[in-house]
Amino acid sequence: MDRRHFLQATSAVLGVSMKALADAPMPTSTLGKSGLEVSRITLGGYHMRVKGEAEGVKIIHRAIDLGVVMFDSAAKYHDGASDETYGKALDPALRKKILLMSKAQFRDAAGAMGQLETTLKRMKTDYLDLWCCHEVATHEEVDKIFGPKGSLEAFVKAKKEGKVRHIGFTGHHDPTVHQRLLDGFDGWETVQHPVNLVDPHYLSFIGSVLPNIRKKGLGLLAMKSNAIGGITQNKVASINECLRFTWSHDVDTLVSGMETIDQLEQNVLACKTFQKMSPKEISALLTRTKGGPTGTKVERYKKPEKAGRNVRVHQDGDPV
Repeated sequence: MDRRHFLQATSAVLGVSMKALADAPMPTSTLGKSGLEVSRITLGGYHMRVKGEAEGVKIIHRAIDLGVVMFDSAAKYHDGASDETYGKALDPALRKKILLMSKAQFRDAAGAMGQLETTLKRMKTDYLDLWCCHEVATHEEVDKIFGPKGSLEAFVKAKKEGKVRHIGFTGHHDPTVHQRLLDGFDGWETVQHPVNLVDPHYLSFIGSVLPNIRKKGLGLLAMKSNAIGGITQNKVASINECLRFTWSHDVDTLVSGMETIDQLEQNVLACKTFQKMSPKEISALLTRTKGGPTGTKVERYKKPEKAGRNVRVHQDGDPV
């Protein structure tokens, strides 16, 4: 069954028309100490632009109609075209209705600040609601971020100047890198990392940094619920199981990659009709998934198994 027929069948069973889907309330959460009230689903900024600018604009507008208020992007996505697509889609009235985030991958202060200025111009906005240090993969990068003239200086300065309201960091390669970022600076307000049903079986973010993020009161943006397609491609679990598992954990919002209106509507429907998994269901699911493909066979963005614990390997990350 393809996604469109799945959506139609699910809607029929639940008695949900497309109009009712749009009118149904969107579940929300407070994004930690940032205080931002976010939709439990965030539009992923890479995938919405895969089929071109016009389709990206349509997806953004439909997401707003469905109640999505959190929108993701990054300076590197499509060489800046994702940021530009938001600039095309959001007039001043729409900009005020939503929360907009983007990210910078440069590790020096001047480079990161330059990326922010370019992002603001591309998005045609005076500020970001959330600006993140993007895709931190190695301990060497952490050294640069925290070092003299490192990008942390740009994040602190941008917030002080009002160019961004809140700051955070993202990554998916190595949870020990996240822990160092978490321990090294008390000014972070949000963290983004993978939360999915194979993560607990290898270099788990769920089992290590997630509880520490919550202890510090930071907002948590989950990503890679389907491991960039790795879970369904390997027939480990269904899309519905992926989404339910992620939302059943202590996350504020799921950054979800959606390339078409159909995919957007299906995932929003799943969000609006979500029922939390019981501990027993989660345990049974993890027992099942442990017996199938795990590690970088599925989560190819994580540090390779062949790299020893003390070997730090840089890997260009896959898009959210």
